[in-house]
Amino acid sequence: MFESAELGHKIDKEIYKKAVPELRAWLLDAQYELKEQGKIPVIVLVSGQDGAGKGETINVLYEWMDPRFISTLAFSAPTDEERQRPVMWRYWRALPPKGRIGVFAGSWYSGPIHDRIDGNMTKAGLDARVDQINRFEQMLVNEGALILKFWFHLTKDGQKRRLKALEKDPRTAWRVTKWNWDRLKTYDKLQDVVGHVLRMTNTPWAPWIIIEGEDDRYRSLTTGKILLDAIRQRLAGTSKQTTPVAPPVPVNLDGRDVLSELDLACTIAKKDYENQLAKWQGRLSELVRDPRFKQKSLICVFEGADAAGKGGAVRRITAALDARDYQIVPIAAPTEEERAQPYMWRFWRHIPRNGRVTIFDRSWYGRVLVERVEGFCAEADWLRAYSEINDFEHELADAGAIVVKFWLQIGKDEQLKRFKEREKIEFKRFKITDEDWRNREKWDAYHSAICDMVDRTSTGNAPWTLVEANDKNYARVKILRTVCERLEAAFKSKDKTPD
Repeated sequence: MFESAELGHKIDKEIYKKAVPELRAWLLDAQYELKEQGKIPVIVLVSGQDGAGKGETINVLYEWMDPRFISTLAFSAPTDEERQRPVMWRYWRALPPKGRIGVFAGSWYSGPIHDRIDGNMTKAGLDARVDQINRFEQMLVNEGALILKFWFHLTKDGQKRRLKALEKDPRTAWRVTKWNWDRLKTYDKLQDVVGHVLRMTNTPWAPWIIIEGEDDRYRSLTTGKILLDAIRQRLAGTSKQTTPVAPPVPVNLDGRDVLSELDLACTIAKKDYENQLAKWQGRLSELVRDPRFKQKSLICVFEGADAAGKGGAVRRITAALDARDYQIVPIAAPTEEERAQPYMWRFWRHIPRNGRVTIFDRSWYGRVLVERVEGFCAEADWLRAYSEINDFEHELADAGAIVVKFWLQIGKDEQLKRFKEREKIEFKRFKITDEDWRNREKWDAYHSAICDMVDRTSTGNAPWTLVEANDKNYARVKILRTVCERLEAAFKSKDKTPD
């Protein structure tokens, strides 16, 4: 797939000088229109062999465009903070908002390629990471992003010539090190790995653009024109590019589902509750101070019907924790900053490091619940959200996070009773809003959405725990017990893992 980038492409100096002023003007116009519309982000990945002109090309783009609205992110070995979170965490944090251009010098491709070359990743591991990357890029495109992936290619002899030329010039000699020359010795292995990765990730929604990198003028002019054409085409389009989404969940013909089969009559006696509460709070306190938890993190997700008792359950968990080691993240309507990013971005930013606990009061499931039922997003958006959520939770689990998800369910009559009680008690009155009453009118629609959510997102790594919450005390004990059991199971699983 590199044949067309090994033909010796060159641009005459005079042709280049004549073409650049016009191209610069067009690029600036496109950039300002991109900013003015504020509808899409542009993500530019710049990759290639050492000496192929990655840095020079980025510098040229900064010269030709307004640098105030471009951000360049360079990624090397992950920091200690990054190692304690999922692999993709640092890339999520760097995504450009709508209306801006983000240039990635080194990207989510660099790590797996280098790991494979160095023998630190198997072929199967590489393919698994490639699949993860394809799904990540698919999600970005479905969220409206324009992704341009450039690979600047050099032949082995061309790379040697480029390194010698850079080394000879006093202005660029500092850029060539012994490491670069040592890397030249692995050229054939790099080509084999890169060729495989590029083939596997050359998707219709995010194709690779391979450009010969030996001639600076050809590389810069070609990159600029491709960037211009792609931005113009997207700005002129009437709708964002989309990729296929999941089909709807089949209807249950007999009317039975995961909610209807819950026994909401479950209760616990007051004395038993006090004993069980003390038991499981004590156990939770021990587990989060266990040395094994330093290699893990705990993420608790609370969803449920309005007035189902989520707040009270959260308080029973935090009573067993050191306030310095946990964070509660309440989720409401997204802010302007959050709306300028992919949907999952605002949740990625709150992922805890090892040894910490994060509790989400409402969560990323809002897209398949409130946004679905209230019509706040298109059907295609909430349909594809199921797979994006599963990918997210899978990445969390792979990084050592223990994801515990609770749905608290109460009966319709019990909800009405609690609503009326909240209206009477002054310090609880703030909990009841007009929106809560409106949601009751869509009880059946929410019921269907909840069942779909559980069916599609209750996975081995992050299963749903459905909590019978008509009796608040029963619900609190079940939640605490579940958290402890999940932590204990995670510790046992790690103990059994061979070295």
